[in-house]
Amino acid sequence: MSNDNEFASYVALVTGASRGIGRAVAVRLASGGATVGVSYLSNTKAAEETVHTIEAAGGKAVLLQGDVGAPGVADRLVRELLALFNRIDVLVNNAGITRDNLVMRMDDASWDAVLTTNLKSAFLCSKAVVRPMLRTGGRIINISSVSGVMGNAGQANYSAAKAGMIGLTMALARELASRNITVNAVAPGFITTAMTAQLKEEQVAHLRQFIPLNRFGSVEDVAEAVAFLASSRASYITGQVLRVDGGMVMG
Repeated sequence: MSNDNEFASYVALVTGASRGIGRAVAVRLASGGATVGVSYLSNTKAAEETVHTIEAAGGKAVLLQGDVGAPGVADRLVRELLALFNRIDVLVNNAGITRDNLVMRMDDASWDAVLTTNLKSAFLCSKAVVRPMLRTGGRIINISSVSGVMGNAGQANYSAAKAGMIGLTMALARELASRNITVNAVAPGFITTAMTAQLKEEQVAHLRQFIPLNRFGSVEDVAEAVAFLASSRASYITGQVLRVDGGMVMG
């Protein structure tokens, strides 16, 4: 763990924190001294591994289980975190799934599942943390995607949800700025995760040609962007989309 303690006394809630980007974000915030609520849906073993990674390095984390896209769950998780620590300083809305298909073949259930998990959960969690953040100020950071900026064939549901997160970010930023709550989004490009690890070598080579830096990013690259936006260094930044994409989307 880092000993810079930039997040000492902070309490953070990270959704979808059992693996991938969510785990990296939770570990990074904890490395700066934050106590992290590790929110997850069903993979208890993976979520416990996130907590173990944090605790083994001297950090502090707690497990919070539930479907944050379902009614009442976000409120419950926030209550549980407040009961333990009496504050929430950072919310990272990272929970997400994919159900890819062409629009002509996409069923209603696939559309609804992705919009609920990826977008509605961000609305519900943000709504749940606003009241406690009114007392102390805070940071809300939404994990969007370049798919929400430029679209992606075969991902109409995912692209719509991630674009919706950007709109939500800007609306919340305007609503909450006067209360010292900043709201920003991070839009990753191609990141090395369990999902992209399934791509064939020729697929990776094809995709790299669209990335000026000619490589996939790491989950740590995304986590560092989140840590910056969560820190006091970003106190005058709100309503912005920080693209972590190796230069895929410019302008």
